[in-house]
Amino acid sequence: MNGSIIRYILGQILKAEGVLMLLPCIVALIYREPQGWYYLMVAALCFLLGTLSGLHKPTNHIFYLKEGCVATALSWITLSFFGCLPFLLTEEIPSFTDAIFETVSGFTTTGASILGDVEALSHCSNLWRCLTHWIGGMGILVFILAIIPMSGGSPINLMRAESPGPSVGKLVPKIKSTARILYLIYFIMTIIEMIFLLAGHVSLFDTLCISFGTAGTGGFGIKNDSMAGYSTYVQWIVGIFMILFGVNFNAYYYLLFRKFKKAFTMEEVRYYFLIIFAAVSIIFSELLKSPNTTIGTALTQAFFQVASLTTSTGYSSVDFNQWTQTAKTMLLLIMFVGACAGSTGGGIKVSRIAILFKTVRKELGSYIHPKSVKKINFEERPVEHEVVRSINVFFITFMIVFSVSFFAISFNGKDLVTNFTAVLTTINNMGPGLAEVGPASNFSVMSTFSKWVLIFDMLAGRLELFPLLILFHPAIWRDVFSQVSKEVKKRKMNH
Repeated sequence: MNGSIIRYILGQILKAEGVLMLLPCIVALIYREPQGWYYLMVAALCFLLGTLSGLHKPTNHIFYLKEGCVATALSWITLSFFGCLPFLLTEEIPSFTDAIFETVSGFTTTGASILGDVEALSHCSNLWRCLTHWIGGMGILVFILAIIPMSGGSPINLMRAESPGPSVGKLVPKIKSTARILYLIYFIMTIIEMIFLLAGHVSLFDTLCISFGTAGTGGFGIKNDSMAGYSTYVQWIVGIFMILFGVNFNAYYYLLFRKFKKAFTMEEVRYYFLIIFAAVSIIFSELLKSPNTTIGTALTQAFFQVASLTTSTGYSSVDFNQWTQTAKTMLLLIMFVGACAGSTGGGIKVSRIAILFKTVRKELGSYIHPKSVKKINFEERPVEHEVVRSINVFFITFMIVFSVSFFAISFNGKDLVTNFTAVLTTINNMGPGLAEVGPASNFSVMSTFSKWVLIFDMLAGRLELFPLLILFHPAIWRDVFSQVSKEVKKRKMNH
């Protein structure tokens, strides 16, 4: 295992986090909040440790998928650990478990919170919570890929380990250029949303926080009622942009380079919008059954919540825990599906669900016509057997992790719906669930053990399971200890 490049990547991650943590420092300076000093201290610590890690640059920049998965998992763990330190130092979240839960929820764009009163937080802490969404939305390693030099096919292994979807490829021949294009699209779309929100008379601070949360499809609210207190105009703007950020970013690349036919014929995007339309229609009709609900209110609430939960953002404009069973069931189903691959959204992904359905249809056809040979086509090209196999393995692994987590937190003593939706929303990076973890409540009701289970689920869900699970494989640690012993022997011989 190429441990030197993993160490170097972790150093770059820490330096990037240190620089990004300067933004809450500026906010603290504007609002004259003493908490800003703690952010400055942690930023300096991150930058110092990152610089020390990069003093000895690796001579070998080539590494394989195994190193890519380990580097990705350790990067997100490191990012979360140092990201939670300001909450502890300011004592705004005095418990380490709660602080790491909130931070992991931020970076993984889950939006599940343990805070009962978010408005009691300082401006700099609220901004940092929302900024973690923006950082985690596209992926910090995608940003790093645009900076650090790597040779051969190594960068694509890092991108595959972090980027969501059944398969990851390059938009252009060079992976560094692909990373830059992705972040350019991400940045431009965030700015456009900010302009629309400012036009709706939203304050600059609220605009920044809401845009960061929408772009990363995170969903940390800075108001205790999440988005319910904002105007209908703001809710529609945020709803539209949540859906836009849930679209496969390849579509925006095609639009950017005027490949309009490819952009508008993407099969996954068509299914994505079809699911949204169907879900909004069903929930809209359910909400109209209430005698006090107008057509406008029903449409706004249905559209916003479907947009929020399909894209795994987690903002809420209403307590959907009070909706009909049919409406809540529809929400649970779209939580499983999620957004498109190659977007900032969570869930199993539309492309995987579509290919799974096509696989079932192919198998049914083989029963009727045993001698026929049919291929599964997706996005106007045949799906390789390796992709189908990986999707099947992913789905099985997803259900295993889901089931084990669901059983593990059952010892928490909460009801079935609370436990089920707590695991569902964390492993799919959704945010609020139902019952005691619904939009009008938070995850502070869960036990310490349950919170750690859900922290694992959030990281596993964001990293598509395998990059995190690989850390538990004995062979990884045998390689690590073997390399450490070799380095120790080499130093002894040199001395």
